[in-house]
Amino acid sequence: MKRLALICMIAMTAYSCKSTQNQTHQQDPVTYAKSITSADLNDYLSVLASDEFEGRETGTPGQKKAAEFLSNFYSSLNIAGGDHTDDTPYLQEIPSEFYNDRFGDSENIIAIIEGEELPNEYVVISAHYDHLGMKDDEIYNGADDDGSGTVGVMEIAEAFKKAYRDGNKPKRSIIFLHFTGEEKGLLGSKYYTENPIYSLDNTVANLNIDMIGRRDDAHQNNGNYLYLIGSDRLSSELHQISEDANATYVNLDLDYKYNAEDDPNRFYFRSDHYNFAKFDIPVIFYFNGVHADYHKPTDTVEKIEYNLLEKRTKLVFYTAWELANRDERPIVDNPTLDK
Repeated sequence: MKRLALICMIAMTAYSCKSTQNQTHQQDPVTYAKSITSADLNDYLSVLASDEFEGRETGTPGQKKAAEFLSNFYSSLNIAGGDHTDDTPYLQEIPSEFYNDRFGDSENIIAIIEGEELPNEYVVISAHYDHLGMKDDEIYNGADDDGSGTVGVMEIAEAFKKAYRDGNKPKRSIIFLHFTGEEKGLLGSKYYTENPIYSLDNTVANLNIDMIGRRDDAHQNNGNYLYLIGSDRLSSELHQISEDANATYVNLDLDYKYNAEDDPNRFYFRSDHYNFAKFDIPVIFYFNGVHADYHKPTDTVEKIEYNLLEKRTKLVFYTAWELANRDERPIVDNPTLDK
């Protein structure tokens, strides 16, 4: 009888341990999504898109200040830098020669939360932090383009770090990647994918955010929308993961107008996700569309709709949570490369 009791106790203990391990990845992400707030987004963007950063043009002192701001943010949260090749782990340094000396040396910013079970598989969440700089003594602050995406990535990183501290570590590693040189021709992401710090073969998806703080003319009467581009181009499974995340948690009106292959704007080819898609890495590009202040000095902080920015950022977080914690990576069922 004592032997039977002992066996039962061991079995119950093993079951309890297993249940605890499973809960690590079944934890409700809503708890952590609540940390993504309009107030925080406003605070971060008010710094990043201020005149102090002089429009963040690639290779300029303003861009260097923005790089320092982002590096300090990740360091303050104790989120590790992603480049351990030298003593500047948050910076992937890009020499001016890569740009054919058209502008100065620049940097991608990279940070990582390592996965617990599949640390060598990666979900990349990205946005470009550069903008157009100064022209005729006017500063192009780029609050929406792409200050909004940049601070969105920051808030997503903070949410994942809160989960990590609570013991809810992601299965896969999550890379937070801020690109320079997007406005010069997607050059920061081009450099990263040609000189990857982490295996592209093991990169399961790229969620790229470029302008999510405003609304376009077509949605003046309804801001509860977001354009998604590329979600089904390479992986129908990624598209369904995104749809499910939206239906479960956010309920935005997802607009696929610009995902059409005959879209005359060719937005699929015009932001940093495309340099991942070229390697058959499933991608989603999150975008609010263009507006009257696009690429003008009037793209400023006070015009951002922070309630929309918060809700859209949460969609990216929920999608990333699922990608980081599901058992299998999304299948590429529509590859473009010959294997």
